[in-house]
Amino acid sequence: MFREMRRNAQQIPEEEALEILNNGTSGVLAVSGDGGYPYAVPLNYAYSERKIYFHTARSGHKLDALARNDKASFCVVQMDRPDPAAFTTHYRSVILFGRVRILSDEVEKRHALRLLVQKYSPGFLAEGEAEIEGAWERFSALELRIEHMTGKEARELGAAR
Repeated sequence: MFREMRRNAQQIPEEEALEILNNGTSGVLAVSGDGGYPYAVPLNYAYSERKIYFHTARSGHKLDALARNDKASFCVVQMDRPDPAAFTTHYRSVILFGRVRILSDEVEKRHALRLLVQKYSPGFLAEGEAEIEGAWERFSALELRIEHMTGKEARELGAAR
């Protein structure tokens, strides 16, 4: 169902792809938007146990698109360093595919939000709990369950190992 990477010599091992996901600070979620146009939006996220978690408003383009089609892709770029003299770019990235669901269960939603607080505000867990409580009715949480994932790096980076 999912394509194999065309330049598979540049594919990085899954452990390294997971490291990129764990250490990344933002990625781009792509969904099937209005009128058949792709809709890609940069988001903060948290990764845990082959799932990506996001927080979002309770309405909007992203949620409308997901209501029509729960399939999505998500991309995280760890490195993007142009090398002008070599006419190339040194990069490392991960792209994954899966299905997204809105977390309606309070326990699951709270879990997702706590993962985000732990990732982005690790020194402020108590304050994060207060923020979650204070904004509880104003936002949703999403879970992307990973079905397929590949990581890729520039040929020059792989050769340097």
